[in-house]
Amino acid sequence: ESLVFADRVAKRTSTHMTRMLGAGGMVPVGQTLASEFGGLNVSTNRLHGTCHNPWQHGRTAGGSSGGSSAAVAGGLVTIASGGDGGGSIRIPAAFCGLVGMKGTAGRIPRGPQTQINPLTVVLGCQARSVRDVARWYDVATGYDARDPYSLPRIDGWERDLGSFDLRGKRVAIAPTLGAAVVRDEVRQRVETAARALARDAGLVVVDLDVQLPKVDVEWALGNLAGLYEDLRGRWPECKDDLTPSIAFGLEFAEAAVNLDTVAKGDASRTRANEAMAALFDEVDFVISATNPDTAFPADLLHNTRVGDQKVDIGNNGALTIPANITGNPSISVPIEPLDGLPVGMQIMGRHHEDQLLLDLAGVVERTCPWPLVAPGAPC
Repeated sequence: ESLVFADRVAKRTSTHMTRMLGAGGMVPVGQTLASEFGGLNVSTNRLHGTCHNPWQHGRTAGGSSGGSSAAVAGGLVTIASGGDGGGSIRIPAAFCGLVGMKGTAGRIPRGPQTQINPLTVVLGCQARSVRDVARWYDVATGYDARDPYSLPRIDGWERDLGSFDLRGKRVAIAPTLGAAVVRDEVRQRVETAARALARDAGLVVVDLDVQLPKVDVEWALGNLAGLYEDLRGRWPECKDDLTPSIAFGLEFAEAAVNLDTVAKGDASRTRANEAMAALFDEVDFVISATNPDTAFPADLLHNTRVGDQKVDIGNNGALTIPANITGNPSISVPIEPLDGLPVGMQIMGRHHEDQLLLDLAGVVERTCPWPLVAPGAPC
């Protein structure tokens, strides 16, 4: 999805897609648009232009897997692949009214040629229903030697939907995670939907002051190292072919990264892990907004406003990045729309308890079903 590699053709098929095309019986349709190198939460790049949101032309489909979400929400395909390194499945799923699941890190192997660091990226799908996600996981999950951090296979994702006992489990409702500025109307919808879910699933709401540390800079620097390697021999001569945001990020990283910043970054990730673990010592689930606001204008590479309030760029991923840093499973489900645009509610859980999140998402789906496609879409 970059002018730099406009003519590059893949020399290998990922383990993920090999499984989907083989045992999964998936019929590939085409390629959808993503942000350049998956680095931004928008669906724009200089090679293919801008993807709009099926719910409202002129609004972003999110990113980085924005084209996948738009294709599913617009009725072009029934399901689409996606990747999530900082929210890139959940963010566009929420903007487009879909369910988006980020499994526990390692749930779906990332090989061959697995890029080890920064251990934030997971693979998955953009889907209309919880059952579709479960079917995807039935095929795609399971250990593969070319991803040494992949997890052993679990069978029965679809078979076991709705079979887990959720009653009495504890949940914290924290729309902002103590780290993001969230639009008031979005926060109110999340709080209402979360309390309805707690009632319907028999959860116990725990009054907890959730304050997760912001780790957006550390996250960005870790991912830019992989991009720098991919561009080796081309950077900085290729600068003018990159989107301004990606070029700026590489220049910033070159100037900022040294032994001190690497050490501080590692220390901040340790603090983030400790904070997340301490949180799940107290509760079984944490519910927040998925995005600070509804889909922003499609022509923006960075959204710096939430409602009428000005925010920094890091606010866009403050709700989703923590689960990537720590590897926790997290799912976004559609709740009550706002001004005709979808709103997503994010549910985070403990490592390896992905199936409980799917069951909670299933409760939302049964009690407050969302449209299978965007209103006015052709299918």
